[in-house]
Amino acid sequence: MTGLATPPHPDPLPPVSRGERGFLRDRSASSPTYAPRVIGFLAITLGMVAAALVPSPPETGFLNRTVSIDGEKFRYQVYVPAEYDDSRKWPVILFLHGSGERGSDGLHQTVVGLGSAIRSHPERFPAIVIFPQAPEGKRWSGQGEVIALKALEQTLAQFEADPDRVYLVGLSMGGRGAIQIAQQQPERFAAMVAVCGWVVPPKAIADIEPPPPESEGDPYGAAADRLKGIPIRLYHGSQDTVVPASESRRLAVALHERSADAKYTEYSDVGHAAWDKAFADADLWKWLFAQRRAP
Repeated sequence: MTGLATPPHPDPLPPVSRGERGFLRDRSASSPTYAPRVIGFLAITLGMVAAALVPSPPETGFLNRTVSIDGEKFRYQVYVPAEYDDSRKWPVILFLHGSGERGSDGLHQTVVGLGSAIRSHPERFPAIVIFPQAPEGKRWSGQGEVIALKALEQTLAQFEADPDRVYLVGLSMGGRGAIQIAQQQPERFAAMVAVCGWVVPPKAIADIEPPPPESEGDPYGAAADRLKGIPIRLYHGSQDTVVPASESRRLAVALHERSADAKYTEYSDVGHAAWDKAFADADLWKWLFAQRRAP
């Protein structure tokens, strides 16, 4: 009777090539190359962990943003100064552009007016600046106003903003928008700047913007009653043929009659683009950033 052959004892390690054997020997704790490799691996791993724990620096400059209203998205921009950090609260400017910068590109509103002033002298603007854009054919009322205020709310939530140093600045159509929005929410803003704005629509746009209601026998006085608690700076060019300087003059007189903190500057040699000269005045921004919302 033939006996059964005993199966060979299994090899504890699978067969390996000579090169693999050398590699396995190098991995032993006694190998002179083992410790440096482990130390290098640990150093790389710890470096990656440390890098993940260190927060990346915040974005600065002109940043693209969108706001969604009734399912539709609208582009706007936010300027964040290079020195921004979240260790303190920053003042905020809501800037309203003129009629020529309307559209949907989300860029053109930063070219004329305040955006140009910031690019020329960024050191004068230690603030977060919001540049909403009114859609083509719209003004800073209705949908345009909703876009602007929603962009303001989003920015206040995203950045370390000082709610007591929120300012409203506008030129031309935006000057009108600033005057209008500040009347509706005077408690929200620490100060307002309006360049070549108006209370009563000039003839050039009277067909697309209704005049104040007849119940306001003195529309400038009625506006001043609502604005008198806000520090205000008004600017206009005496040669303006689009919006007459009398609009800013009459509002300034009504504000002074109510002892408001208001100052009116009229440039005798300037037409409609009075914002170039106004925004180039460094003292304007020093004054603006010194204002705080009243309790």
